[in-house]
This record gives sequence, C-alpha cells and structure tokens, in this order.
Amino acid sequence: VQNTVQHVLLQAEDMQQQIIRETFHLVSKRDDNVCNFLEGGSLIGGSDYKLIYRHYATLYFVFCVDSSESELGILDLIQVFVETLDKCFENVCELDLIFHMDKVHYILQEVVMGGMVLETNMNEITTQVDVQNRMEKSEGGLSAAPARAVSAVKNMNLPEIPRNINIGDINIKVPSLSPF
Repeated sequence: VQNTVQHVLLQAEDMQQQIIRETFHLVSKRDDNVCNFLEGGSLIGGSDYKLIYRHYATLYFVFCVDSSESELGILDLIQVFVETLDKCFENVCELDLIFHMDKVHYILQEVVMGGMVLETNMNEITTQVDVQNRMEKSEGGLSAAPARAVSAVKNMNLPEIPRNINIGDINIKVPSLSPF
C-alpha cells in the first residue's frame, strides 16, 4: 500500500510540474503589450479555463480560473495582491516570496479563501498582517520555541536534580545528567 501511495504522489507531483512548465511556457513567450488573458493549455483544462496573469519586473502572478470569472476582476485581484505584498515586504522580490512563503500564503488567504474573494481593501489586509506579525513576535514565533524551552529549564530553581522519583508504587531512577 505504501508503494502505491508513493507512486500516486509522485505522479501527482509530476503532473504539477508539467502544469507549471506549460503555464510558464504559455505566459513567458507572450509579449508585454498583448492582453493578459489566455485559454488554459491542454493540461490545465483547455478552453473551459483561463490563465489571467500580470508581469511585474521579473515576477509573474498567474491565476487559473474557470470561464465564468471576470477577467478584469481577476486582474484587479492580482493588482491588490501584488500591492499588498509590496507594502508588506517593502518592494517585494523573488527572495521575499521564496523565503517568506508562509507570510505570502497568509496574505493570499486574507484576500482569497476557498475560491471566494474575502477582502480587496489593501489597508484592511495589511492591518491583519500587522496583527499577525505582532502576535508572532509577542510569542517569539515558532523558531524561538526551542530556545525558550532551554531557557525555562535552565532557569528552574531546583536545589538539585532529583535522583529518585516515587509515584505511588512506581519508582523511577533518574540517571546522572551533565550540567547545561
């Protein structure tokens, strides 16, 4: 069963990579002065789906939508998303998107969730991102958790490390530990 699951996952990953390559091929070969809408490729779903994209410097932002979506509405959505990224990262670049993928996903989830547009007011989105950032800083973030744990153990005021722990009928001998 595990081999079958791994095989299916590898096939799904291969399909994802093929879709990304096809999308890049379709979008990157287009001139900057042509419209930003095109039919999806064969892997994407053909004429029932559209690729709507914007090209900013070296970044491409591509949305794949079904034929019922408004092309201009999606272009506006991409504009709001990019301006929000630019405001949050102070001149967003490829490295921001790569090294802060969690923050990018959080921003995108503030704009769109479950295929529904939730918010297009950039000030409201950035306010929520700022609240999230303050909360992470006040908690020290996940990356600070191991350091906080070690610090808490070091700061425990134990006169000496207990060597025997007795809980009812259970006796536990604690091995000698080296000091921190």
